[in-house]
Amino acid sequence: MALDYLVAGLGNPGSRYTRTRHNLGFELVEAIASARGARWGAVARGARTARCRLAGNEILLVEPLTYMNLSGDPLSVIVAAESLPHERVLVVCDDIALPLGSVRLRKSGSDGGHNGLKSVIARLGGTGFPRLRLGVGPVPERVDSADFVLAEFLPEEETAVADMLKAAAAAVDAWIVHGIDKAMSISNIRVREPGESPPNP
Repeated sequence: MALDYLVAGLGNPGSRYTRTRHNLGFELVEAIASARGARWGAVARGARTARCRLAGNEILLVEPLTYMNLSGDPLSVIVAAESLPHERVLVVCDDIALPLGSVRLRKSGSDGGHNGLKSVIARLGGTGFPRLRLGVGPVPERVDSADFVLAEFLPEEETAVADMLKAAAAAVDAWIVHGIDKAMSISNIRVREPGESPPNP
């Protein structure tokens, strides 16, 4: 059956990374697969994939297994094999620049310092693909950002993470059903950082 959309969650393979901040992309596509009864197939082309349907559309869920910094390698192969236009490829990743709980859907953009996105941009040959960023910040003072994203969430953060994943899954649905512009208008959630003043009315 012809493929309509692809949702790629970025992360690192292996049990040591399972609950780390850097693996939110994996967590989201796994949650979507579970909710829709999709089964993950055997590893092929350097990735794990599962298929599901939404509103009459055939969706491919992808977890690149080449580690974060090489995420674009298997993803580019799959996108080319499926002849998918880049605007139908959604990449999901963590973002230390966004406060924990924030969800930001965008049509395109730079890598923002994210090595997984940097690899995808390089291998797809451009920035014209939508991306869904999930906030895990801010990085505490005197903590290395690489150590921070490769650490597990704190127990007191788990509720915010669960709520964020639910909102992110709804954003994916909105993107497929309503298109990127409408999805951005109804899905983006910005959480204020501690001590930040609310916006002026």
